[in-house]
Amino acid sequence: MTISKGERSVSNNEGGIIQRQLKGAVGGLFFLFAICITLLHLYLLNFAAIDPWLFRAMHLLCGSMLGFALIPGWNQKNLGKIHLIDWLAILASAIIFIYIYYNIDQLIFRAGVTPTTMDFVIAIVGTLLVLELTRRTSGWSLPILSLIFIAYAFLGPYLPGILQHNGYSIKRFFSYIYGLDGIFGVTIDVSSKYILLFIALGAFLQASKVGDYFINFSFSAAGGLRGGPAKVSLLASGLMGMVSGTSAGNVVTTGSLTIPLMKRVGYKPQFAGATEAAASTGGQILPPIMGAGAFLMAEMIGISYKEIMIAAIIPALLYFVSVYFMIDLEAIKMKLRGLKRSELPKMKDLIKQAHLFIPIVVLISAILMNYSIIRSGTIAILACLVISWFSKQTRMGWKKTAEALAGAARSVVQLISICACAGIIVGVIALTGIGGKFANLLITLGSSSQLLALVATMILAIILGMGMPTTAAYAIAGSVLAPGLIQVGIEPLFAHMFIFYFAVLSAITPPVAVAAFAAGGIAGTDPFKTSLQAFKLGLAAFIVPYMFIYSPSILMKGSFYEIALTILTSIIGIYLLACAVQGYFFGKARWVQRIVLLIAALTLINGSIFFDFIGIALALLAFLINKMFPDHLSSQDNNVKF
Repeated sequence: MTISKGERSVSNNEGGIIQRQLKGAVGGLFFLFAICITLLHLYLLNFAAIDPWLFRAMHLLCGSMLGFALIPGWNQKNLGKIHLIDWLAILASAIIFIYIYYNIDQLIFRAGVTPTTMDFVIAIVGTLLVLELTRRTSGWSLPILSLIFIAYAFLGPYLPGILQHNGYSIKRFFSYIYGLDGIFGVTIDVSSKYILLFIALGAFLQASKVGDYFINFSFSAAGGLRGGPAKVSLLASGLMGMVSGTSAGNVVTTGSLTIPLMKRVGYKPQFAGATEAAASTGGQILPPIMGAGAFLMAEMIGISYKEIMIAAIIPALLYFVSVYFMIDLEAIKMKLRGLKRSELPKMKDLIKQAHLFIPIVVLISAILMNYSIIRSGTIAILACLVISWFSKQTRMGWKKTAEALAGAARSVVQLISICACAGIIVGVIALTGIGGKFANLLITLGSSSQLLALVATMILAIILGMGMPTTAAYAIAGSVLAPGLIQVGIEPLFAHMFIFYFAVLSAITPPVAVAAFAAGGIAGTDPFKTSLQAFKLGLAAFIVPYMFIYSPSILMKGSFYEIALTILTSIIGIYLLACAVQGYFFGKARWVQRIVLLIAALTLINGSIFFDFIGIALALLAFLINKMFPDHLSSQDNNVKF
């Protein structure tokens, strides 16, 4: 059996967004426009750099024009025609760009300082367009949060305590926000330079059938194991999720295939949806691409992306290992088997197509050879195109190439709007100084207990990330919280990775878990209950960020011996935690065993050899309890493939 895109239940939208199906001359015009957007970005990034503000404004213009044309704002019945209001929004977006183009030399000096009336009008209209586009692409959560921050900028003089500030005039505020410190700041910079590039790479991976190869390879490798489709979901969604900009978008892409198969072998709908949500979310922390947040991290910290990519390897491994243990223990408890080998793609056939892995190998190699991220991504796109011609089934002709280029532009609209809207919040944080006040609060907590400061950071990062894609969640949380952690003595890379990890995990954290909600819809079950199950599956992963702090070798800092020992003890600790959560440890675990296993797992988080021995001793105690008072679920479990 070979799984192809045509055999899947494919949504008629990009990442869950309802899009218009434009036809005729208008449809052809915007199809060509989408192609030109991707080609223009690739050309400017590689061959003809322009002023950063102008490039970012062009990037936002492209996203706005395509977004207002393709994504309806309210009535979703007539999807074949662009509404008059949308045409006006497109026109307004074009006028704003033209104004920036002709006035950029003056705007650099007067924006946010001495703006003219026209500067103010352009800024406020542009900000409203960003909020509306974000509402259409991502719902209300991020625009509402942005409006709260905007209100805070004007209400500051009337607020108590650390929230108080002097306030700003409306002209100064909006001209500042619609400048290089706000909407056109670091978030849209990352979007314009990296996100579209790697969305294009993802589109070419799909068009060249590399994406289908990932899924087929996953089925062949893991489909026959107990609870096979769940393990396929973990592997396939991780591979696909690393090139996806959002966890929810990845759920829609791969979940339409994996969730029905999980239900078919016996997993409950809630568990099937939760597994897909957890797997898709993990793709955001999987090198070499890590969704898009890692590029933003590199810009915010000011270090090379290669260093971040290397540091993220072990945390990503631990995340997927932790979810694997959870779904494997569930399969043991439910006595689930895998798919029949006759139902799975043959590995010998897949080995003949191993050349389809070359684009990813090329990407990783180029990064490790110190090519720029832009050049590495471009080379990987070209590799996809070349590799596709090795076989008639994968060959990308003019039509497939054009569809991949247009699809990249359509898919990136949501992330452009998210990054622009997140820029509003980042700008308010910088303008009002609220980020520094939060940093002081964390410093105060850290002076009494570093762990307390970390727990507070975790909670705030998850809250800030709820209902938002990873890129926006990390941009906001990193701006507010990272300075405080750094000032309590945590290295910048460690602090940002800690925050990034929890910004990612917010996608499976109730009550607003966007990835779990998307998976629940596909599974046909209660989204909130699915989110609770996803949270349970990812519970072991919530411990991993603390390992960054207490075992720095997890981020590849230290000797080979230290790194190897940390990996070993961390995997053991995560397994014990999974056993405690699932209530199974070589048989059904009693509550006393689960408590012992939990304590053992927590002791193994610490990098100390002393605590490692305590953890192992406690694990042996839990095992002896099982032997002394046996209560196994089934004597047949050992006959099932792991």
